[in-house]
This record gives sequence, structure tokens and C-alpha cells, in this order.
Amino acid sequence: MEDLVENVLQSAAEKESRYKTTEVHKDIDVDIDEGNLLVTDTNSLELNNLRTKRDVYLKDLTRDNTQLLINKLWELPVQRVQDVVTAQLPAGKTRLPREKPIPKPKEATKWQQYSRTKGIQKRKKGRMMWDDEVKEWRPRWGYKRGEDELRDWVLEVPQNADPYEDQFEKRQKQRKENVAKNELQRLRNLARNMKGKVPGIGLTPTEKPDKDHISRAVTLAKKSTASVGRFTEQLPKEKPAKNMGRKRKFESNIGDMTSEKTRALDILNRVHSNAPIVGASKPTKEMMQSELRSRDARRKAKQGQKKGGKEQNKGGKGGKKGFQGKQKGNNFGGKKGTKHGKK
Repeated sequence: MEDLVENVLQSAAEKESRYKTTEVHKDIDVDIDEGNLLVTDTNSLELNNLRTKRDVYLKDLTRDNTQLLINKLWELPVQRVQDVVTAQLPAGKTRLPREKPIPKPKEATKWQQYSRTKGIQKRKKGRMMWDDEVKEWRPRWGYKRGEDELRDWVLEVPQNADPYEDQFEKRQKQRKENVAKNELQRLRNLARNMKGKVPGIGLTPTEKPDKDHISRAVTLAKKSTASVGRFTEQLPKEKPAKNMGRKRKFESNIGDMTSEKTRALDILNRVHSNAPIVGASKPTKEMMQSELRSRDARRKAKQGQKKGGKEQNKGGKGGKKGFQGKQKGNNFGGKKGTKHGKK
């Protein structure tokens, strides 16, 4: 009986020895950040164990610090959510470093600066608006929008305006100019935020033209006459306009003597050589091929005539003799054979 009790106690002790205790003692308390699940251990390392038993020592140290973190997590308040026990982590204490710097605020546009100084607040406009002429609610934009400028069939001509000027076309042109002006202002705001320059596109003026731009404009203005700038008046101390076009390049009068020598020798060799300038091999070959083709065609035609005569004279005896005589006459050219063939 005593042996049985000792065996049970020994097995229990062996099981307990496999698992380490949850209590961990440190000389200096570690800093635990539950929000980021971070443990900072400021205790000094044991150099002897680190040199002799490096892996075992690091595993034990990691296990102890992890045990301290888990013990701290078990102290947090828990709640049950759909048969699952959860714990709410607090806010993190450690400030984590950023990968990139904090983005700088964008520079305010001119309108934002003006509205800020004047105290203008942005109000969201509704989709529908009241139209006094029609006396009903109409959409602010889109189909059948209210206060549509293009639906007026008559316009008043101002007193200081030209009576023959088309006011409808003038208003349409003014609207397009306003749209283009707003687009240019938007591009300028983007360029100012990106610290770049807006390229001069279309009819938009160049704010700071460079020297090349001005010289090119002057040259084009002088050449845009009927005489292509030949009789254009110039200022007293004005420099002659630069030629903006491409210049023809000729070979120099005194060039490389070796290249000139080789060129002259090539010409002399062509003159003294017996080879014809025009190649005669190709046309001769074509002519011979055409003669062979025509000869083959004639031979095939004769063979066709012979086969046709044999089929026609197949029934009678005289036809057979006539065919033999014809054959003799054709082969040997004898008069006898020809007469026999005629008979």
C-alpha cells in the first residue's frame, strides 16, 4: 500500500516538474504595455549563461516575460460575447515610430484665404430651387434647371454696346471664358500646392517669358508679312533677327582627300570595266524562259491535234492507211507519204 502511495506521489511530482510556475520574480519590474502587447525588460543579462547556454537562456527569458504579460492580461475585465469570453485592451502607452513623416497641411487657396478673412461660411445648396418666372420648384442644375440663361428668347442691348453685335453669342462666349478662367485658377492652386509651374497651354498668357520665348516671338512677328520680313523696318540699334529654321549643310570645299580619292577611283573603274551599266542577265533569262514556254505550248497543241485525228479515223481501213501516210509524211517529209496521206 505504501509503495502505491509513493508511486502516485512521484508521478504527480514529475507532472508538476514538467510545467513551470506562473509566478515570475524579477529584480527590476518590467514595463508592460497591454494595449500594444509589449513587454520592456530593463534587467541586465547574465553573460555567463548567454555565452555557454545561449539558446536555452534566451528561451527561458522569453518565456518568463511572456508569462508576465499573460498574467497582466488575465487581470483585465472580461465580458461574454456570443458564448466567447473577451477582454477589452486599454489604450497603448508606448508611442510607436512612423514609417513616413506626418503630412503637412495643404496651402490654402486664394478663395479660402479670402473667405476666412471675410468670415464667409460654406453652405450646402439644395438640389431644388424656386423659379420666380415659372412659379415652381426646379432643379438647380441639369435638365429644366431654374434661372437658365439660355432659355431667354430676347435680350436687351446696352446703350454703350454695338447695336449690330450678337448678344447671345457674346453671352455664350463670356460663359466659356468664365469656365476657362476657373479651370486656370484651379490649375494654379494645384501647382502652388505641388510647388510647380502651370504650363502655358492654348491662349493662356505666359507670366514670366524667358529670353528664347521673346526672341522667337519677335522673329515670327517680323516674318509674318507679305515680304517674309525682307522690308520690315528695324530699330536703330536692333540686332538682326536669328534664323529659326534649319540651315542646309553642304560639304566643305577642302575636305578629306582620301574619301575624294576613293570616289574618283570608283568612277574610273566603272568607266574602264567591260561590264554593262544595265544588267543584261535578267532580261536575257526572261526572254529564254518565254521562248521555252511558247515552244512547250506549240508541242502540246500538236500532240492534241494528233490525238484528235486518231480518234476520228479509228473506224475505217482507209482512215488507218491515211493516218500512217500522214505520220510518214510528217516524220520524213517525203512526197510519197504526203500523196498517200491525201488519198
